[in-house]
This record gives sequence, C-alpha cells and structure tokens, in this order.
Amino acid sequence: MAGSSGEQGRGRRAQPQWCPPAGSEPSQLRLYNSLTRNKDVFIPQNGRRVTWYCCGPTVYDASHMGHARSYISFDILRRVLRDYFKFDVFYCMNITDIDDKIITRARQNCLFERYREKQPPAAQLLDDVHAALQLLSAKLSETSDPDRRQMRERVQQAVQRTAGVLEEAVRSGLPAEDVDSRAQVLLEEAKDLLSEWLDATLGSEVLPPDVLTRVSEYVPEIVSFVQKIVDNGYGYASNGSVYFDTVKFASSERHSYGKLVPEAVGDQKALQEGEGDLSISADRLSEKRSPSDFALWKASKPGEPSWPCPWGRGRPGWHIECSAMASALLGASMDIHGGGFDLRFPHHDNELAQSEAYFENDCWVRYFLHTGHLTISGCKMSKSLKNFITIKDALKKHSARQLRLAFLMHSWKDTLDYSSNTMESALQFEKFMNEFFLNVKDVLRAPVDVTGQFEKWEKEEAELNESFYDKKAAVHEALCDNVDTRTVLEEMRALVSQCNLYMAARKAARRTPSRTLLESVALYLTHMLKIFGAIEEESSLGFPVGGPGTSLDLESTVMPYLQVLSEFRHGVRKIAREKQVPEVLQLSDALRDDVLPELGVRLEDHEGLPTVVKLVDRDTLLKEREEKKKVEEEKRRKKAEAARKKQELEAAKLAKMKIPPSEMFLSESDKYSKFDENGLPTHDTEGKELSKGQAKKLKKLFDAQEKLHREYLQVAQNAGSK
Repeated sequence: MAGSSGEQGRGRRAQPQWCPPAGSEPSQLRLYNSLTRNKDVFIPQNGRRVTWYCCGPTVYDASHMGHARSYISFDILRRVLRDYFKFDVFYCMNITDIDDKIITRARQNCLFERYREKQPPAAQLLDDVHAALQLLSAKLSETSDPDRRQMRERVQQAVQRTAGVLEEAVRSGLPAEDVDSRAQVLLEEAKDLLSEWLDATLGSEVLPPDVLTRVSEYVPEIVSFVQKIVDNGYGYASNGSVYFDTVKFASSERHSYGKLVPEAVGDQKALQEGEGDLSISADRLSEKRSPSDFALWKASKPGEPSWPCPWGRGRPGWHIECSAMASALLGASMDIHGGGFDLRFPHHDNELAQSEAYFENDCWVRYFLHTGHLTISGCKMSKSLKNFITIKDALKKHSARQLRLAFLMHSWKDTLDYSSNTMESALQFEKFMNEFFLNVKDVLRAPVDVTGQFEKWEKEEAELNESFYDKKAAVHEALCDNVDTRTVLEEMRALVSQCNLYMAARKAARRTPSRTLLESVALYLTHMLKIFGAIEEESSLGFPVGGPGTSLDLESTVMPYLQVLSEFRHGVRKIAREKQVPEVLQLSDALRDDVLPELGVRLEDHEGLPTVVKLVDRDTLLKEREEKKKVEEEKRRKKAEAARKKQELEAAKLAKMKIPPSEMFLSESDKYSKFDENGLPTHDTEGKELSKGQAKKLKKLFDAQEKLHREYLQVAQNAGSK
C-alpha cells in the first residue's frame, strides 16, 4: 500500500509554473519632425510601406555642396529605413525644370553668348559695362540683405577695377593685341553683370516659339491640380495668373496655414524670394488679394516659356509643381516629405496649404524632415566669397566615400561645416577602418586546420564578444534616436579600437587571435557601412580594392601570388642576414618601399613574425610614402640641427676655457674700474669699493673659471705630448 501511495504521489506531480522573463521594451525609431519640432515615434500609415517625397534640385546651374548636403543625407536616411529597419520605402524626388531662376539663367546665358560672338570693340564694351554698373548701383540702393549687398559690392569693385585697366590701355594707345587681351579679361570679369544688364534690356527677344515643344511632363496634371484648388474655393484667377487665397484657407476650420514656420507668415521678403525674381514686379504684386497670397499659375511674359491653360498662356508656380507631382504618385497623404532647412517657409508651408486645399484634408504630410545648412569653413557659401564649391570640384579632392563619411559624422538635421578639418576627420576614420579590415583579412588568410578555427575562448575573447554585443545595442539605440549616425560611427570606432588592442595583445603573446570573433565583427561593420552607402560594391569584407566591379576578382586572384612572393622574400632576407649580404637586404627593402606601393601593395615587416600583405589603394600608398619621407627628412634635419647646436656649445665652452681667470673680468670696464693683482674686480665704475657679498660672488666665478682653464691646459698638454 505504501509503495502504491508513493507511485500515486509521483503520478500526480505537475510541471512547476513557468514565469516569462521580464524583458525590456524594444526601442522605437523616432524622427525629428518639423511639423512638431520634436522627435516623434515613426509609424507608417500602411504597415511596413513608407511613401516618401523629397524636393530635388532646381537645375539652373551646376550642383554644389549645398545640394549634396541634402542628397546624401536623405540617401543615408532612406538606406537606414529600408536596409536596417526593413521598411518598404517608395522614394520619389523631383527635378524642378520650370522656375524663374532657370528661365532667367537660360535667357542670360543666351544673351551673353550672343554678345560675346559679336566681339564688341573696347570702346563699346566699356560703354556697356558702365551702363551695367549703373543698373547694379540702382539694385544696390534697394538691397537690404547684408550678404547679397556684400556680394554685389564685391562684383562692382572688381568690375570697376578691371574696366579701369582697359580704359588706361585705350588712353595710352597700347597695341591692339594688348587692348584686346584686356578687353577679354573685362568680358570674363563682368560676365554676370553684363548678363543681368542684357536680360533687362533685351530679355523679351529671347526664347523662340519652339519652347512649346519642350513641355514638362507634369504640366497637364499641374493645370488640373490648380483648377481643383480654384473649384474648392481656395484659388482665384487674376490677369491671367492664379493665386492661392491664404486668408480664405487660414479661416477654414479644417485647415491651418504656416504649419512649419507659423512665425514667418506675413514675412514679405521670404514670400517674394519664394515667388521668384520674375514675379515680384509692381503689376504682379497688385494682382493679389492679400500680400501673403502666392502664385499657383503665372501668366507668361515675352521671353518666358508658356503652356496653354484655362486662364491663358502661362507656366506653373514653383510650389505647385511639387504638390502635383507628389500627389500624383503618393496620393492624399504621404508618410515622409523631405527637403533642405531653407525650404521650410514659404516653399513647404505653401506646398502643404495648396495640397490640403486640393484634398480637403489636414494630413498631406505625416513627418516633415529637413536637412541642416552647409557652410564652407564657417562661412555661408557664395560665389562672391570665392568659396562656391560644386560637387564635381569636391570629387576632385575627395572620393564619394570620403564625402559620405564626412556627412555621416554629423547630424543630418544640423549645420555641417565643410572644411579641411571636417574632411581630415573623414579621411582618418576611413584609414582607421580600412587598416582594421586589412588586419582581419591577414588573420583570416593564415593557414589553419578545421579544429584550429574553433579554439577555446579565454577571458579576453569573452570580454571582446560581450563588448561587441554592447556596441551593436548602442548602434541600434543611436539609429532609433533620429538616425544618429554620428554616434554610430563613434561606437564603431570604439569597437575597432577594442579589437585592435585584442589583436596587439595576442601578437605580443605570440598567440593566434580568434578568427571567428574578428570575422564576425568585421562582417558586422561591413554590413553597417553598406547600409550607409559607404561600401557600394559587392565587397564581402571591408572596403573594396581596385576599381568598380573588380574588387572581389582582384583580391582573390592576386593575393595567393603576393603571399608566395612575401614568403620567398622572407626566406631571402633571413639568408642575407645570416650571410651578411647587405645588398640583398637593400633590394628587399626597395621591393617593399618603392616597387610594390606603385602596384597598390603594402608589406609590413614585424620582427619574429610573418610579413603582413595588404592590398591598398595605390594613391593612398604613394601618399603614405611621401609622408614617411617627409617625417624621415624632418628627423634628419632635427638631428643635424641638434649636432650643430652641440658643436656650437662645445666651441663656446672651449673658447671660454681658453680664457685665463686673471683676464676674465678685465674686459668688463663698463662694470668695474679697479682690479687686484689676480685680476679680480675691487671697485665699481663710480670708484666705490665692492661689497663683501659682491666680491664673494666674483671670487666664486673666478674659481670656476680657474678650474675650467686648468682642464683646458691639461687637454692641450696631453694633445701636444702625443
């Protein structure tokens, strides 16, 4: 019975209650939303799908670094949302090809080229330049913006100076070729000034009717968009143009005007800049019901492109193009709208107003993202300051990856200063990461059997692995916090530093580091850099080597041969040392220092360890070689300088030793007037006897000199006896 009872007890035993782990709340992506001026949790409207519209360039001139600030920053944000957070991103960007600036620039370029082809004589050129300067003076008197005023004053001074040189040449009767050369210099210096003057006087004669064949893709949609805004009661026609009624819109219960920058509503200067230079004449401004109203459609004047529409021939307003294009593709409400910080008002506020007037909603954009300004060495970028940098010019100095890294090292929404310091930081980060990848590749190339790949982890491996996971968590937190790439790169740098310390400790102890752990870290860092667009090509680990599309083939093809060459060189060096053949060692060094760098190969010799072989960009290696030469030259210079100073000191000491103590004070007649029989001073210049303290100090100096002179005599005697 007892046994039966025990069995029954065991049969009734149940599993203990299981308690789930407490866990922690997963971090959510927050983005800085200009509509709230806060970091808001990002929640797409339709599951994982994200609709995104971004204002692209207005193509009236070469793209500059200000454009790059926006392009690259939004490209990074899009990549992070798509490739890291795994959203399904539909990204649209416009190209503005109908705009007052484009029309003006095209017209001015045409007129200037015509003027240049006529080859005006020096006298005519001077007359025209003076007329253009008068127009500039009139504009200067109306200019209140300090930056624009400074720019125009600099242009005025430069042109006046160059015109003076030509006038002097004409007055002096210089040869025709000298006058012509000075005229060409003035023509180039006054290009912008003459272009504006020619446009003011001849602009209506430009652009023949064939412009009608170059209709922009979305003009029909824009016309329909404007018509619906009018039908909804928020637009009105006036003298062939159509304006948005800001007062009517703002008074509607369901709408708000100036969502992004409400404090700027009514700022006439900003509004007029938004309307464009061709749209702020007195007659145009008088067409509006309210000064804050803006053009949805502009009646075209002679010399301006035009399209047919219900209100007469005209062209789209600047703001309406974005609204019509974005709405055609993304519908009544998009998740994200992006653009530069300077577009917030009036461009984006007007976009919001006219789009919500069209759809009769209050949510055309859910999250508005604005990238920060770009400055050049702390100054606003402008041609007048000679710091206007095109993207093409920037790419002549630095690679696309280096520019992207510079942007990654700054917050996308804050001002970025493009300077030598900024780019040096990016270059150093690139070099730091590349050296790590090269070192890990060297570790992975070392021959090892299957069991050797999975050696037991010691304390150091466990600590590095724990740190690896901590850094990955920190990177995730940073990306959730408004895509903080600056912090991400700092965490990546810290992780690499820890790996470098680990590898150095293993090398010092003559122990092999954990291949699997280092490979995991390197692959993770490669993955993150691919997400950011810093590694575009198909590189399995680290930065690609060689040109586009060649990196994998190049490294896998040449590295076995380089490894054989390195091992052969190591054996030759060993024999040369044993047999004491310095010529062979010199040839070996020349192969390392002069020959292989030209081919993009770096050999790193380490005492008692195998030579490390690295494939590195050729230009980088040559630059390193030049810097190494400079360092060595500086060392030689300092060594020679130190030797020279030492020689001078020794010569000065010898000269001092030669002086007998009895003569050392006799030359100081400006201090002393009487001396004793040994040459020691007894009275000062006024005939007063020296005090005991003074006499004691002089005696001390006298004794020291006596000792020095005695040493000199001994040395001289020894030298003579030899």
